[in-house]
Amino acid sequence: QVQLAESGGGSVQAGGSLRLSCAASGITGSSVCMAWFRQAPGKEREGVAAIYTSSGSTYYADSVKGRFTISQDNAKNTLYLQMNSLKPEDTATYYCAAGKKASWAIASWRGYNYWGQGTQVAVSS
Repeated sequence: QVQLAESGGGSVQAGGSLRLSCAASGITGSSVCMAWFRQAPGKEREGVAAIYTSSGSTYYADSVKGRFTISQDNAKNTLYLQMNSLKPEDTATYYCAAGKKASWAIASWRGYNYWGQGTQVAVSS
């Protein structure tokens, strides 16, 4: 059974940094892609960053490129999202997700079957 548990959310002023973590268990096999999504109040969920776990290839939404970094620690089965230069528009609930897909599909935000419960990030101006 796949389980994903996010942590690290909180409140920060604009320009600050936060690091989110996602502890993963039960994910086996190859062709695994993990990602961070976010959903702000009244808005649709959007993909933020993705990583193909076997190759380490990454993909970012334009809105966070250059500010956010997705990474993984395979020994700890943990996914991270380092968020720098945070803006008020980054305020949202952030979700960790996992799914099996081909590496070329990393740029698609579809194909994620497993989700964490979310962690809230609030950025004040």
